[in-house]
Amino acid sequence: MTSMLTVLEPEGLYPDTSEEQRILGPGVRLLQGGGEESIAHIPDEVCAQVDGLFVFRNWLDAADIARFPRLKVVVRMGVGYDRLDRATLAARGVKVCNVPDYGTTEVADHAITLALALRRGITLHHDLQRADPPAPWAYVRHPILQRFGEQRFGILGLGRIGTAAALRAKALGFKVGFHDPYLPNGVDRALGITRYRTKEELLANTDILSLHAPLTRTTRGFVGEKELRTLPAGAVVVNTARGPMLDIEALYTCMKDGHIVGAGLDVIPDEPPVDPIPRLLAAYRARESWLDGRLIVTPHSAFYTPHAYDDIRIKSAETMRDVLVDRLASNVITPEMD
Repeated sequence: MTSMLTVLEPEGLYPDTSEEQRILGPGVRLLQGGGEESIAHIPDEVCAQVDGLFVFRNWLDAADIARFPRLKVVVRMGVGYDRLDRATLAARGVKVCNVPDYGTTEVADHAITLALALRRGITLHHDLQRADPPAPWAYVRHPILQRFGEQRFGILGLGRIGTAAALRAKALGFKVGFHDPYLPNGVDRALGITRYRTKEELLANTDILSLHAPLTRTTRGFVGEKELRTLPAGAVVVNTARGPMLDIEALYTCMKDGHIVGAGLDVIPDEPPVDPIPRLLAAYRARESWLDGRLIVTPHSAFYTPHAYDDIRIKSAETMRDVLVDRLASNVITPEMD
Protein backbone atom coordinates (compact mmCIF):
# COMPACT_ATOMS: atom_id res chain seq x y z
CA MET A 1 0.00 0.00 0.00
CA THR A 2 1.25 3.48 -0.81
CA SER A 3 -0.60 5.56 1.81
CA MET A 4 0.00 5.41 5.52
CA LEU A 5 -2.61 3.45 7.48
CA THR A 6 -3.65 4.51 10.96
CA VAL A 7 -4.59 2.12 13.76
CA LEU A 8 -6.01 3.18 17.11
CA GLU A 9 -5.76 1.37 20.46
CA PRO A 10 -7.91 3.69 22.61
CA GLU A 11 -7.73 1.97 25.98
CA GLY A 12 -4.01 2.32 26.68
CA LEU A 13 -3.68 -1.30 27.74
CA TYR A 14 0.10 -1.52 27.53
CA PRO A 15 2.86 0.89 28.60
CA ASP A 16 4.05 1.58 25.05
CA THR A 17 3.33 0.63 21.43
CA SER A 18 6.69 -0.84 20.49
CA GLU A 19 5.48 -4.42 20.11
CA GLU A 20 2.45 -3.44 18.04
CA GLN A 21 4.55 -1.16 15.84
CA ARG A 22 7.08 -3.94 15.24
CA ILE A 23 4.33 -6.31 14.11
CA LEU A 24 2.32 -3.80 12.06
CA GLY A 25 5.39 -2.50 10.23
CA PRO A 26 6.55 0.90 9.00
CA GLY A 27 3.51 1.44 6.78
CA VAL A 28 1.19 1.77 9.76
CA ARG A 29 0.94 4.60 12.24
CA LEU A 30 -0.28 3.46 15.66
CA LEU A 31 -2.17 5.81 17.97
CA GLN A 32 -2.67 4.93 21.62
CA GLY A 33 -5.34 6.47 23.80
CA GLY A 34 -5.15 7.21 27.47
CA GLY A 35 -7.63 4.64 28.69
CA GLU A 36 -10.88 6.12 27.40
CA GLU A 37 -13.87 4.56 29.14
CA SER A 38 -15.90 4.58 25.94
CA ILE A 39 -15.44 5.16 22.22
CA ALA A 40 -17.60 8.27 22.60
CA HIS A 41 -14.74 10.00 24.45
CA ILE A 42 -12.35 9.76 21.50
CA PRO A 43 -11.98 13.17 19.77
CA ASP A 44 -13.58 13.48 16.33
CA GLU A 45 -10.28 14.53 14.77
CA VAL A 46 -8.72 11.25 15.89
CA CYS A 47 -11.67 9.15 14.70
CA ALA A 48 -11.41 10.75 11.26
CA GLN A 49 -7.92 9.24 10.76
CA VAL A 50 -8.56 5.66 11.84
CA ASP A 51 -8.42 2.71 9.42
CA GLY A 52 -8.10 0.00 12.07
CA LEU A 53 -9.54 -0.09 15.59
CA PHE A 54 -8.68 -2.32 18.54
CA VAL A 55 -11.49 -3.00 21.02
CA PHE A 56 -10.93 -4.65 24.40
CA ARG A 57 -13.44 -3.57 27.08
CA ASN A 58 -15.21 -0.83 25.12
CA TRP A 59 -18.54 -1.25 23.34
CA LEU A 60 -18.92 -0.21 19.72
CA ASP A 61 -22.44 0.78 18.66
CA ALA A 62 -23.86 2.36 15.52
CA ALA A 63 -23.32 5.92 16.75
CA ASP A 64 -19.69 5.13 17.52
CA ILE A 65 -19.12 3.50 14.15
CA ALA A 66 -20.49 6.55 12.32
CA ARG A 67 -17.62 8.61 13.74
CA PHE A 68 -15.00 6.54 11.86
CA PRO A 69 -15.37 7.41 8.15
CA ARG A 70 -12.21 5.50 7.11
CA LEU A 71 -12.71 2.42 9.26
CA LYS A 72 -11.84 -0.84 7.51
CA VAL A 73 -11.03 -3.36 10.27
CA VAL A 74 -12.07 -3.84 13.90
CA VAL A 75 -10.11 -6.34 15.99
CA ARG A 76 -11.84 -7.43 19.17
CA MET A 77 -8.99 -8.17 21.56
CA GLY A 78 -10.60 -11.31 22.91
CA VAL A 79 -12.76 -14.25 21.95
CA GLY A 80 -16.27 -12.80 22.24
CA TYR A 81 -17.51 -10.15 19.81
CA ASP A 82 -20.90 -9.34 21.35
CA ARG A 83 -19.60 -5.85 22.24
CA LEU A 84 -19.64 -4.89 18.56
CA ASP A 85 -22.62 -3.79 16.44
CA ARG A 86 -21.81 -6.30 13.73
CA ALA A 87 -24.83 -5.46 11.57
CA THR A 88 -23.74 -1.83 11.23
CA LEU A 89 -20.12 -2.82 10.64
CA ALA A 90 -21.19 -5.29 7.94
CA ALA A 91 -23.34 -2.64 6.26
CA ARG A 92 -20.30 -0.39 6.16
CA GLY A 93 -18.10 -3.17 4.78
CA VAL A 94 -15.88 -3.15 7.87
CA LYS A 95 -14.18 -6.45 8.61
CA VAL A 96 -14.60 -7.78 12.16
CA CYS A 97 -11.99 -10.06 13.71
CA ASN A 98 -11.46 -11.66 17.08
CA VAL A 99 -8.53 -13.31 18.87
CA PRO A 100 -9.82 -16.80 19.62
CA ASP A 101 -6.73 -18.43 21.09
CA TYR A 102 -5.03 -16.05 23.50
CA GLY A 103 -6.30 -17.48 26.81
CA THR A 104 -7.38 -20.98 25.88
CA THR A 105 -5.44 -22.77 28.58
CA GLU A 106 -6.18 -20.16 31.24
CA VAL A 107 -9.97 -20.27 30.80
CA ALA A 108 -10.01 -24.06 30.64
CA ASP A 109 -7.85 -24.24 33.76
CA HIS A 110 -10.14 -21.77 35.52
CA ALA A 111 -13.29 -23.72 34.66
CA ILE A 112 -11.80 -26.98 35.87
CA THR A 113 -10.46 -25.33 39.02
CA LEU A 114 -13.89 -23.93 39.88
CA ALA A 115 -15.44 -27.38 39.44
CA LEU A 116 -12.74 -29.08 41.52
CA ALA A 117 -12.85 -26.54 44.34
CA LEU A 118 -16.60 -27.04 44.62
CA ARG A 119 -16.75 -30.81 44.22
CA ARG A 120 -13.88 -31.49 46.63
CA GLY A 121 -15.41 -29.21 49.25
CA ILE A 122 -12.44 -26.83 49.28
CA THR A 123 -14.68 -23.77 49.39
CA LEU A 124 -17.11 -25.50 51.75
CA HIS A 125 -14.48 -26.21 54.39
CA HIS A 126 -12.83 -22.84 53.80
CA ASP A 127 -16.10 -21.03 54.53
CA LEU A 128 -16.97 -23.19 57.53
CA GLN A 129 -13.54 -22.98 59.13
CA ARG A 130 -13.56 -19.18 59.11
CA ALA A 131 -17.10 -18.95 60.45
CA ASP A 132 -17.76 -17.49 63.89
CA PRO A 133 -17.63 -19.86 65.66
CA PRO A 134 -15.67 -22.13 63.31
CA ALA A 135 -17.10 -25.53 62.43
CA PRO A 136 -15.73 -28.59 64.23
CA TRP A 137 -12.33 -29.83 63.03
CA ALA A 138 -13.78 -32.60 60.89
CA TYR A 139 -15.04 -33.38 57.42
CA VAL A 140 -18.59 -32.38 56.56
CA ARG A 141 -21.20 -34.56 54.92
CA HIS A 142 -22.58 -32.45 52.07
CA PRO A 143 -24.02 -33.36 48.65
CA ILE A 144 -21.50 -31.11 46.89
CA LEU A 145 -18.71 -33.58 47.76
CA GLN A 146 -18.45 -36.29 45.12
CA ARG A 147 -15.84 -38.64 43.65
CA PHE A 148 -14.62 -37.34 40.30
CA GLY A 149 -14.80 -40.76 38.64
CA GLU A 150 -18.52 -40.99 39.44
CA GLN A 151 -19.27 -37.57 37.97
CA ARG A 152 -20.37 -36.77 34.42
CA PHE A 153 -18.72 -33.57 33.17
CA GLY A 154 -20.86 -31.95 30.47
CA ILE A 155 -19.59 -29.23 28.13
CA LEU A 156 -21.78 -26.89 26.09
CA GLY A 157 -19.62 -25.71 23.20
CA LEU A 158 -16.57 -27.74 22.20
CA GLY A 159 -14.40 -25.10 20.60
CA ARG A 160 -10.80 -24.45 21.56
CA ILE A 161 -11.52 -23.75 25.22
CA GLY A 162 -14.20 -26.43 25.51
CA THR A 163 -11.81 -29.00 24.06
CA ALA A 164 -9.07 -27.96 26.46
CA ALA A 165 -11.52 -28.29 29.36
CA ALA A 166 -12.66 -31.71 28.10
CA LEU A 167 -9.09 -33.03 28.00
CA ARG A 168 -8.43 -31.79 31.52
CA ALA A 169 -11.67 -33.26 32.88
CA LYS A 170 -10.98 -36.58 31.18
CA ALA A 171 -7.45 -36.71 32.64
CA LEU A 172 -8.95 -36.25 36.11
CA GLY A 173 -11.24 -39.23 35.67
CA PHE A 174 -14.54 -37.52 34.88
CA LYS A 175 -16.92 -39.07 32.37
CA VAL A 176 -16.93 -36.32 29.75
CA GLY A 177 -19.74 -35.48 27.33
CA PHE A 178 -20.51 -32.49 25.13
CA HIS A 179 -23.06 -30.88 22.86
CA ASP A 180 -21.98 -28.74 19.91
CA PRO A 181 -24.06 -28.87 16.70
CA TYR A 182 -21.40 -27.08 14.66
CA LEU A 183 -18.70 -29.75 14.87
CA PRO A 184 -18.19 -32.49 12.28
CA ASN A 185 -18.69 -36.17 13.01
CA GLY A 186 -15.83 -37.97 14.69
CA VAL A 187 -14.72 -35.33 17.17
CA ASP A 188 -16.07 -37.45 20.02
CA ARG A 189 -14.08 -40.48 18.85
CA ALA A 190 -10.90 -38.48 18.39
CA LEU A 191 -11.12 -37.19 21.97
CA GLY A 192 -12.59 -40.31 23.53
CA ILE A 193 -15.62 -38.53 24.97
CA THR A 194 -19.39 -38.78 24.50
CA ARG A 195 -21.34 -36.63 22.07
CA TYR A 196 -24.98 -35.74 22.74
CA ARG A 197 -27.21 -34.79 19.84
CA THR A 198 -29.25 -32.22 21.76
CA LYS A 199 -28.66 -29.84 24.60
CA GLU A 200 -31.40 -31.57 26.58
CA GLU A 201 -29.72 -34.97 26.24
CA LEU A 202 -26.46 -33.54 27.51
CA LEU A 203 -28.10 -31.82 30.47
CA ALA A 204 -29.95 -34.95 31.53
CA ASN A 205 -26.61 -36.79 31.65
CA THR A 206 -24.48 -34.14 33.35
CA ASP A 207 -23.44 -33.68 36.99
CA ILE A 208 -21.08 -30.77 36.30
CA LEU A 209 -22.10 -28.39 33.51
CA SER A 210 -19.43 -26.11 32.04
CA LEU A 211 -20.36 -23.43 29.49
CA HIS A 212 -17.88 -22.75 26.69
CA ALA A 213 -19.86 -21.27 23.79
CA PRO A 214 -19.61 -17.70 22.48
CA LEU A 215 -22.47 -15.29 23.14
CA THR A 216 -24.58 -15.17 19.99
CA ARG A 217 -28.23 -14.77 19.01
CA THR A 218 -28.57 -18.51 19.54
CA THR A 219 -26.79 -18.82 22.89
CA ARG A 220 -28.19 -15.76 24.68
CA GLY A 221 -30.37 -17.16 27.47
CA PHE A 222 -29.17 -20.66 26.54
CA VAL A 223 -29.47 -22.02 30.07
CA GLY A 224 -32.58 -20.96 31.98
CA GLU A 225 -34.63 -22.55 34.71
CA LYS A 226 -35.97 -25.29 32.42
CA GLU A 227 -32.42 -26.31 31.48
CA LEU A 228 -31.16 -26.09 35.06
CA ARG A 229 -33.95 -28.39 36.22
CA THR A 230 -33.13 -30.83 33.42
CA LEU A 231 -29.78 -31.34 35.16
CA PRO A 232 -29.91 -34.08 37.80
CA ALA A 233 -30.49 -32.89 41.36
CA GLY A 234 -27.21 -32.00 43.03
CA ALA A 235 -25.52 -30.73 39.87
CA VAL A 236 -22.83 -28.05 39.71
CA VAL A 237 -22.81 -25.26 37.08
CA VAL A 238 -19.69 -23.43 35.89
CA ASN A 239 -19.75 -20.42 33.56
CA THR A 240 -16.50 -18.96 32.24
CA ALA A 241 -18.02 -18.00 28.87
CA ARG A 242 -20.47 -15.07 28.87
CA GLY A 243 -22.90 -13.99 31.57
CA PRO A 244 -26.05 -13.59 29.42
CA MET A 245 -25.87 -17.27 28.41
CA LEU A 246 -27.00 -18.27 31.91
CA ASP A 247 -30.14 -16.93 33.62
CA ILE A 248 -28.66 -15.87 36.96
CA GLU A 249 -32.08 -15.35 38.53
CA ALA A 250 -33.06 -18.91 37.60
CA LEU A 251 -29.74 -20.09 39.04
CA TYR A 252 -30.58 -18.31 42.31
CA THR A 253 -33.95 -20.08 42.46
CA CYS A 254 -32.47 -23.50 41.70
CA MET A 255 -29.67 -23.07 44.22
CA LYS A 256 -32.01 -21.73 46.88
CA ASP A 257 -34.24 -24.80 46.69
CA GLY A 258 -31.22 -27.11 46.50
CA HIS A 259 -31.66 -28.53 43.00
CA ILE A 260 -28.32 -27.00 41.95
CA VAL A 261 -25.81 -27.68 44.72
CA GLY A 262 -23.00 -25.41 43.57
CA ALA A 263 -21.91 -22.87 40.98
CA GLY A 264 -18.71 -21.21 39.82
CA LEU A 265 -19.22 -17.93 37.95
CA ASP A 266 -16.51 -15.91 36.26
CA VAL A 267 -19.11 -13.96 34.31
CA ILE A 268 -22.49 -12.39 35.09
CA PRO A 269 -25.05 -10.71 32.79
CA ASP A 270 -24.01 -7.09 33.53
CA GLU A 271 -20.33 -6.36 34.08
CA PRO A 272 -19.33 -4.70 36.25
CA PRO A 273 -22.46 -5.36 38.31
CA VAL A 274 -24.82 -2.42 38.76
CA ASP A 275 -27.64 -1.84 41.21
CA PRO A 276 -29.88 -3.64 41.66
CA ILE A 277 -27.34 -6.47 41.57
CA PRO A 278 -28.58 -10.04 40.99
CA ARG A 279 -30.03 -11.74 44.07
CA LEU A 280 -27.41 -14.47 43.91
CA LEU A 281 -24.53 -11.99 43.95
CA ALA A 282 -26.17 -10.04 46.77
CA ALA A 283 -26.54 -13.20 48.86
CA TYR A 284 -22.93 -14.16 48.12
CA ARG A 285 -21.57 -10.77 49.16
CA ALA A 286 -23.69 -10.83 52.30
CA ARG A 287 -22.22 -14.27 53.11
CA GLU A 288 -25.65 -15.76 53.62
CA SER A 289 -25.12 -19.11 55.29
CA TRP A 290 -27.17 -21.14 52.80
CA LEU A 291 -24.45 -20.42 50.21
CA ASP A 292 -21.54 -21.63 52.36
CA GLY A 293 -19.18 -23.56 50.09
CA ARG A 294 -21.64 -23.53 47.21
CA LEU A 295 -20.74 -20.48 45.17
CA ILE A 296 -17.50 -19.02 43.81
CA VAL A 297 -17.48 -15.69 41.96
CA THR A 298 -14.48 -14.29 40.10
CA PRO A 299 -14.52 -10.93 38.23
CA HIS A 300 -14.26 -12.05 34.59
CA SER A 301 -10.63 -12.92 35.30
CA ALA A 302 -10.48 -16.48 33.94
CA PHE A 303 -8.48 -15.35 30.93
CA TYR A 304 -5.75 -13.61 32.91
CA THR A 305 -2.16 -14.55 33.40
CA PRO A 306 0.75 -12.26 32.45
CA HIS A 307 1.40 -14.67 29.58
CA ALA A 308 -2.17 -14.45 28.26
CA TYR A 309 -2.15 -10.66 28.59
CA ASP A 310 0.96 -10.54 26.42
CA ASP A 311 -0.69 -12.94 23.97
CA ILE A 312 -3.65 -10.56 23.61
CA ARG A 313 -1.28 -7.81 22.58
CA ILE A 314 0.73 -9.86 20.11
CA LYS A 315 -2.10 -11.84 18.55
CA SER A 316 -4.32 -8.76 18.18
CA ALA A 317 -1.55 -6.89 16.39
CA GLU A 318 -0.83 -9.89 14.16
CA THR A 319 -4.51 -10.16 13.24
CA MET A 320 -4.70 -6.44 12.44
CA ARG A 321 -1.58 -6.73 10.24
CA ASP A 322 -2.94 -9.78 8.43
CA VAL A 323 -6.33 -8.26 7.63
CA LEU A 324 -5.67 -4.53 7.29
CA VAL A 325 -2.20 -4.58 5.72
CA ASP A 326 -1.88 -7.97 4.02
CA ARG A 327 -5.61 -8.35 3.22
CA LEU A 328 -5.84 -11.88 4.56
CA ALA A 329 -8.86 -13.37 6.32
CA SER A 330 -7.25 -14.25 9.66
CA ASN A 331 -9.89 -14.60 12.39
CA VAL A 332 -12.51 -12.74 10.34
CA ILE A 333 -16.04 -13.06 11.74
CA THR A 334 -18.40 -13.01 8.79
CA PRO A 335 -21.91 -11.48 9.05
CA GLU A 336 -23.68 -14.84 8.77
CA MET A 337 -21.89 -16.23 11.82
CA ASP A 338 -24.04 -16.23 14.95
